[in-house]
Amino acid sequence: MAEIAERANPRLPDRSWRSEFFGKEDWWAVWIGLGLIVAAALLAANGASIKWLAVAPQKWSHLAEVSTQLQQNGVRYAALFVLWAVLFGLGAAALGIRLSTFLPAFLLVYLVAGALYFLGLWDQAAHYNLEPPLVALALGLVISNTVGAPRWLTPALRVEFFIKTGIVLLGASLPLTLIAWAGPVAIVQAAIVSLVTFGVIYFSAVRLGLDRRLAATLGTGGAVCGVSGAIAIGGAVGAKKEDVSVAISLVVVWAIVMIFLLPLASRALHLSTGVAGAWIGTSEFADAAGLAAAQTYGGYAGNVPGIAGHADAAVAAFTLMKVIGRDIWIGVWAFVLSLVATTRWERTGIQSRAGAAEIWRRFPKFVLGFLIASALVTLISRGYDYAAYKKELIPALVAPLQALRTWAFTFAFLSIGLTTRLREFAAVGARPFYAFTAGVVVNVALGFFLSTQIFGDFWNRLGQ
Repeated sequence: MAEIAERANPRLPDRSWRSEFFGKEDWWAVWIGLGLIVAAALLAANGASIKWLAVAPQKWSHLAEVSTQLQQNGVRYAALFVLWAVLFGLGAAALGIRLSTFLPAFLLVYLVAGALYFLGLWDQAAHYNLEPPLVALALGLVISNTVGAPRWLTPALRVEFFIKTGIVLLGASLPLTLIAWAGPVAIVQAAIVSLVTFGVIYFSAVRLGLDRRLAATLGTGGAVCGVSGAIAIGGAVGAKKEDVSVAISLVVVWAIVMIFLLPLASRALHLSTGVAGAWIGTSEFADAAGLAAAQTYGGYAGNVPGIAGHADAAVAAFTLMKVIGRDIWIGVWAFVLSLVATTRWERTGIQSRAGAAEIWRRFPKFVLGFLIASALVTLISRGYDYAAYKKELIPALVAPLQALRTWAFTFAFLSIGLTTRLREFAAVGARPFYAFTAGVVVNVALGFFLSTQIFGDFWNRLGQ
């Protein structure tokens, strides 16, 4: 009853500008993400770079190399911790979390995330599929579902805060000009697959009796942007935490399966590296898993008879399809589904139609940050051709922000695992699995058909 009354009377919540812009997690993710992007852009414009602060591990083969890196960059890692502690600490304090409890807990999260980041840069990590986000999630799940995370760690396990900040930073990697550089093929193929996959998962879930919010979260996780998409849409449509956890689990399970399945199937079919990369980008559910699969297949070029194309083409085609073609839609899907949720799914006896103010209240503000970040980098990169963009802007501006994004996502995935207890959503049963798996089957088959039959010539040329 209280919830219905609150929805019926939009004046009940605090509507002051201070509460709106500085008392909500979404807006703090926007301020932090855009603040880092603007600072990086100003430094780059003056011949400097934020990369000293955006420290990240480098490839290593032996533990002695890890020790050397830590000795050489220990001050930088300490400075990065201070930066994150200040930024996230300010947001946490504004949200009512005491710094005396947040900072010690965040220190442990930072140290574990750093160790996982190093693990992901081991030269054998791809061979064993030890991508930092997946390892962070798996480690967190093991701890949470066995001994349990210590209670004092809870204040720093800010899943949505970390992931929303990472999504805003993701916008810096996707300037609008990249869409033009990618060509219409990647966009058209990604749009077809995303719409069809979402429709299959959503309507299968609804027919199986699942809530529409869970159906939308499952559908977007499978169709657009994996875990990030599931979290973004879960927040946009007001899904339960358990619903998001179910979607994340299914995304991760099938992403791991596809790491092995897609390269092996492509090898058996003797697909070119460009075609295989496009299929992987169309059918994978997580960027980290997809990159591992694409890199695996690229390694076959020149080493396995019958595999045509350049080794880098698999990763290039994957990037065009997944990162640019599919991930960019996260803002559009969040916007559309938030409107649908507030205007069609929340009718009550008191209020039959959500007004503009209610739509704005429920709209995920971090999506605006993502779009603004993309527009900013688009403006900065104006006048650059692709070669100059790769040579000048990526090292000075984009790559450091990508490193910061990886840190934020690693914090988020570790927090997801540590706060997810399987027994809490085990009662959901097999219906979400059936709905999502129906989408997986259609996604893989349609992706193969589009990559090999409809747009095969394009992807083959890319491989050459």
